[in-house]
Amino acid sequence: MSRPLSGLVLPPGGGRTLLGPAQHVTFKITGERSSVGSLFEVVVPVGFDVGAHRHTKSEEFFYVLEGEVDMFAFEPEVRTAGGWQDWRSADGDRVRRGTAGALIHVPPGCPHGFANAGPTPARMLFQAAPPPDHERYFEELFELLADGAPPVGAVEELRRRWDVEQLTPLVPGQPLPVGAPQSADDEARWD
Repeated sequence: MSRPLSGLVLPPGGGRTLLGPAQHVTFKITGERSSVGSLFEVVVPVGFDVGAHRHTKSEEFFYVLEGEVDMFAFEPEVRTAGGWQDWRSADGDRVRRGTAGALIHVPPGCPHGFANAGPTPARMLFQAAPPPDHERYFEELFELLADGAPPVGAVEELRRRWDVEQLTPLVPGQPLPVGAPQSADDEARWD
């Protein structure tokens, strides 16, 4: 007899969370549940810049829930070293300030980036396909950034292994408060 089909309903704050001074990432959907994509909620610290980068295999979506992030997803006319904030595409695309409700779609091979230049941390929903590469990448990045600045070359090596071609440097930003994840009591109050 086959087992009945069952989906997933998560309460607010549900999922496995990685909490560190450089990032807060909650895994909402992973490759264990989905063959088409992983879904994460990410807190972006003030001053954080993921750095311009691209993936040869991954397709990504970023949706701003709270706060503001500068963002882009295009091939620039000129890839200037150091920063991407002034990049422009041949079609006139430019870096935009995204507020709640803004979306970035990134097809495979497309340079992209986001940074929090705002006064408060931002929250974004992030989908990556196919899974589970970004899950493993986040876990390893969390370990590297847990104690502050990682060893020289460590982030670059990590990114190379997980299909990330870094075009400009990652900047960790201001440390986030590291508190306990939501408790079982929080989940019990969800109706």
